[in-house]
Amino acid sequence: MEPICAMGVAARLRSEWDRNDGLGQNNMALKFLGQDFETLHARCLQSGCLFEDETFPAQQSSLGFKELGLGSAKTKGVRWMRPTEFCTDPHFIVDGATRTDICQGALGDCWLLAAIACLTLNEPLLHRVVPHGQSFHQQYAGIFHFQFWQFGDWVDVVIDDRLPVRDGKLLFVHSAEGAEFWSALVEKAYAKLNGCYEALSGGSTSEGFEDFTGGVTEMYELKKAPSNLFSIIRRAVERGSLMGCSIDITSFFDMEAITFKKLVKGHAYSITGVEEVSYRGKPTKLLHIRNPWGEVEWTGPWSDESREWCEIDPSVKSRLHSCQEDGEFWMSFSDFMREFSRLEICNLTPDALQSSKVKKWITAVYPGEWRRGSTAGGCRNYPATFWINPQFKIVLQEPDTESQEDCTFLVALMQKNRRKLRREGKDMETIGFAIYEYLGRVGVHLRRDFFLTHTSSARSELFINLREVSSRFCLPAGEYIIVPSTFEPQKEGDFVLRVFSEKAADSQELDDEISADVPEEPALQESDIDEGFKALFASLAGPEMEINVLKLQIILNRVVGKHKDIKTDGFDKEACRGMINLLDTTGTGKLRLTDFHVLWEKIKRYLAVFRKFDLDKSGTMSSYEMRLALESAGFKLTNNLFQLIILRYAKPDLNVDFDSFVSCLIRLETMFSKCGKKKTPSFMVIFTVRNLTKFSALRQIFCKIGLDVLRVDFLFQQKLLKQWTLMKMDWYPSASHRLVLTGH
Repeated sequence: MEPICAMGVAARLRSEWDRNDGLGQNNMALKFLGQDFETLHARCLQSGCLFEDETFPAQQSSLGFKELGLGSAKTKGVRWMRPTEFCTDPHFIVDGATRTDICQGALGDCWLLAAIACLTLNEPLLHRVVPHGQSFHQQYAGIFHFQFWQFGDWVDVVIDDRLPVRDGKLLFVHSAEGAEFWSALVEKAYAKLNGCYEALSGGSTSEGFEDFTGGVTEMYELKKAPSNLFSIIRRAVERGSLMGCSIDITSFFDMEAITFKKLVKGHAYSITGVEEVSYRGKPTKLLHIRNPWGEVEWTGPWSDESREWCEIDPSVKSRLHSCQEDGEFWMSFSDFMREFSRLEICNLTPDALQSSKVKKWITAVYPGEWRRGSTAGGCRNYPATFWINPQFKIVLQEPDTESQEDCTFLVALMQKNRRKLRREGKDMETIGFAIYEYLGRVGVHLRRDFFLTHTSSARSELFINLREVSSRFCLPAGEYIIVPSTFEPQKEGDFVLRVFSEKAADSQELDDEISADVPEEPALQESDIDEGFKALFASLAGPEMEINVLKLQIILNRVVGKHKDIKTDGFDKEACRGMINLLDTTGTGKLRLTDFHVLWEKIKRYLAVFRKFDLDKSGTMSSYEMRLALESAGFKLTNNLFQLIILRYAKPDLNVDFDSFVSCLIRLETMFSKCGKKKTPSFMVIFTVRNLTKFSALRQIFCKIGLDVLRVDFLFQQKLLKQWTLMKMDWYPSASHRLVLTGH
């Protein structure tokens, strides 16, 4: 296989082991970029030097690439300084983290700051992100660390405390008092995680919510909100859920435009409280809202200066009312529904929104990828390719006790690492998913015909260019498949699919098992071959009556050159050598008459398959036509292996010409031909382990991706103690097919 296979398998194996060992949980966070805070901190204290982070240097590149790029007016005069250099008495946190510690600077990351502000209301959650014991006074070494949830894992991010400063003031987030720096350092760590500060500009509050909690966000369009929304908000506040809200813009000129009553359009606010008071003898619902700017407040009813406060119980007024320009204000729920457009709630225990009882979701997390030519099929508007998207099965086994009929579950599709790609001119893809009933079918990847004849049972409400799309569903007990996709085909990206169910539910990724159903080649005698073919062979082979690599290359290229309905660049020597390796029965590296006859018939069969599945008669085969053609030729492959085939054999436009198609089939036949009745290819897999308990996990994971574990070396202090052969293998196709992995 190609080198990428080894790297991909090793990464998947390492990730699986890490999860089994508990790595990636909040108490065992992964070390971002391999940096260990405790080790680096101790080293700095011992040397007496303040930490300098070479992985996120105090340079222009860490600020940005366009608006904050080189030569930008926004970065003119910016210096990187430690708080100890421009503040007389800097503190990490004073009297606990509060919402007033978070004031927006010259970066458009109000969405992030709204999420941080909500975090301060829940101290246990805050300290999952901001570990205890950090200070500018005790054991200060210029190094800090923070933890964020990223696509299924918690990661620990180490930074130095050099911050962007202009005219003696922090350029970005800062505290109202100016002497607390935890929020500025959180922002820097999050910028490092995403590549630079500019990558944080613009976004959805739900991103910050989820990266601070590992929770799942549900979004409500207020024009279509449920009738019990106030009750939902109240229960969310009681359970520590994080909430954000915003006002939609209708054009670019609306961005951060301030309304008549001082609300900011296109701006992220956070909801920090809920109350119900008696006003003029009637119950009135109120929401407490915060603008992360730390100023610019609502001036309508129940604002700081409004007369409504004079007509409620004085004790309630003293508890709730404040007249400070701090960005925090109250407004009535009815005004909130009229003025705002969208509400985002990050549920730490999502089922609490539907039940007063405390429950936990049953959760499953699946990483996946869309790759051009193999797994990036686009949405249902593209029926020719929709079926090639990754597919995941969920079995809903038990109806909810409340409904007695349907099963509640939540699907959240999140695209990975898109902020980092902004530097390359890329942004969020438009994503969504569809759900289909799956009863009575075997657990294999469904083909095009299924989707042409079945309608979806449910789907994401929108295809949208957000990091995550999520929806809650209630469906009858049964089996379903979830098909996540980008809106258009051939859009590449990595994703995480999360499935949350009220009751126990089995789920798995659907994929084909690797197999081959290749016709046995008949035992052929020279007397079985007609005289015309013998004469042809004699004219081609010459007096030696053998065909070597060079002769075979000339013959094949002359033959395929006569077929004007197929496109080819011609067979190269590697392809011809592969054919000889497959069919050479004498071990001479050359083909004799019977060998060449088998090859000739094989290529005729391949040509018939190629023409059949060249559906548009272009003379080439598209990637999805290629998958159907391989299946017709008898090969079933996993998504991962098919991705590798497309990488190896397709051209940049994702089309496969005839010579590449034949080369691919020859390679597959070579791999399968030596497996006998087992009909699954054997790869040499050597994996070095230090822990005997890893064996079962090792074998299981390799089997999942279609590889056999053939040998495991057990090392102790770099010495080979024992070698176990897990499966007999007496033939290696060639060095290029061997998969040799080493690891710890």
